Amino acid sequence: MNQPDSGDDGLFDHCPWLYAEQASGRQRAAQEQRQKRLLGGAEAGAGAASVRLGEGCFVAETAAVYPEHLSLGDRSYIAAHAYVTGDIRTGADCTINPFTVVRGTVTLGNGVRIGAHSSLLAFNHGTSPDLPVHQQPVTSAGITVGDDVWIGSHVVVVDGVTIGDHCVIGAGAVVTKDLPAWTVAAGNPARRIRDRREPREAGRRKGVSGGAVSGGVAPELSEFANSARAQAADLLDRCWQPGTGRYVDRPGAEPTVRAHCDAVEIAALLLGQAPPQLPAAEHAARLRALQDPVTGLVPEFAAAPPVPGPAGLPEDGASAYHVLCVGYALDVLGSSLAHPVHTVRATTPEQLVGHLAELPWPDRAWHAGAWVDSWATAAHWNLRLGTEAAAPGALEALFGWLHTHADPWTGMWGSPTSESGRLQMVNGYYRLTRGSFAQFGLPVPYAERVIDTVLDHARDPRHFSPGRENACNVLDVIHPLWLCARQTTHRGEEARSWASAQLTAALRRWHPGRGFPFGPTPDGTGPGREPGLQGTEMWLAIVWLLADLVGLADVLGYRPRGIHRPEPARPAEGMA
Repeated sequence: MNQPDSGDDGLFDHCPWLYAEQASGRQRAAQEQRQKRLLGGAEAGAGAASVRLGEGCFVAETAAVYPEHLSLGDRSYIAAHAYVTGDIRTGADCTINPFTVVRGTVTLGNGVRIGAHSSLLAFNHGTSPDLPVHQQPVTSAGITVGDDVWIGSHVVVVDGVTIGDHCVIGAGAVVTKDLPAWTVAAGNPARRIRDRREPREAGRRKGVSGGAVSGGVAPELSEFANSARAQAADLLDRCWQPGTGRYVDRPGAEPTVRAHCDAVEIAALLLGQAPPQLPAAEHAARLRALQDPVTGLVPEFAAAPPVPGPAGLPEDGASAYHVLCVGYALDVLGSSLAHPVHTVRATTPEQLVGHLAELPWPDRAWHAGAWVDSWATAAHWNLRLGTEAAAPGALEALFGWLHTHADPWTGMWGSPTSESGRLQMVNGYYRLTRGSFAQFGLPVPYAERVIDTVLDHARDPRHFSPGRENACNVLDVIHPLWLCARQTTHRGEEARSWASAQLTAALRRWHPGRGFPFGPTPDGTGPGREPGLQGTEMWLAIVWLLADLVGLADVLGYRPRGIHRPEPARPAEGMA
């Protein structure tokens, strides 16, 4: 409503929260003209800027607003002398207060309040010694801020940072690293003080151990596990095809071997029994019958027997993963593969080492790590069947090669890439160590360096900003953190803080009666955002690993038994 004209046009520039209730008709008309100039691109040159202003927005006359793109959500404002450039997108009820600088690619959720004199600087200069600083190239990874965040006065947030939902950043902080949801942080560099949900007294009493964060999610964790168990039978029935006698990952998809194995693991986890669509013995018989007796490999339904590679296994594809999922589904059912994996059983140390050297470690470390996972798992099943794992000395050659080729700076195999950063390297590390060191009960080399690498990767907004996480990427961070925590306490507080935030986010992904979606994938293929068996099987294991790292796994009342089992499948002495 219009109020009497106070004549003080600077009032609302500096106190824009008063505008809606106190502005006069003349002052509202002036604001309308201000917004029209922005919408018309007048300040940046006609047509240069793309601007969208929601209902009830306010932009101070004295604010320097020169964006490439500006999208203000409803009831948001930019106050006096703010400096705004680049690609800025906000949700509803966001405030950029006086003298604040917001530059580069910055995305704010709903209800983000930025105090006066703060700076969100989503760009950086290079620092190589061959050029003066003013000639260095400019890079921009972007800044992402979640919903319901309060950033105090004189705070600086640097490029590449993600601030989770419900965070509070104390005045004068310099935020250089990602902050999980519900974090109260302060200092230079900003560090976690407590979880916003815990009382201040508890935060001072418990320090920053993460115990209060863990305790806060316990009731929700218990409720989730109880709901998942109650819905498990319907979830499995949804993906069962009575006509074919097979499982699909999700309605509308084609039946796959993996879907049957995922159903077995989900049922074992949540129901403590085989999937109710068939007796346990029938499940085992159908899976055993899939194995090709000549190679020992398992093809996809109706596919020709797989063609083994130079060291016994294809480099990737369904048949390589079936070594894991069929073998462990049978193990969960109290059965085993019908035949040894003959192609691995015949592998010599020379063949193995030669092939390891030829795997695509520099740019496809995930594929290389997945091959090692499948080969080592095949060797494990061969030992379980009472035969040789491979030719004499081959299994020892595997671990010798891995130890001598791990990078002491990262603890990993492979290298970062310009396209995806550390993604291939970290994801390949999980697959490799799952089938080798973890499965055989051996310590990993350079555990502290692995934790450093994984925590750095977990801050990459290309893979871990809101809406981008998927089951593979989260699993491939939590498993190395969980595994290395068995050997060292290095950066344990940070690892637990990350796990706590991810645990809260993971529980929100459950779809009643349908399970978990896998999550978005860069190429849009795969299970994606539709709930299905693969996403459910993986996220149930992820939730357990996250909960175990923060000391709450017992609340769930389940423990992974198959591919993601926490115990070694074979003690180290079993290699002989």
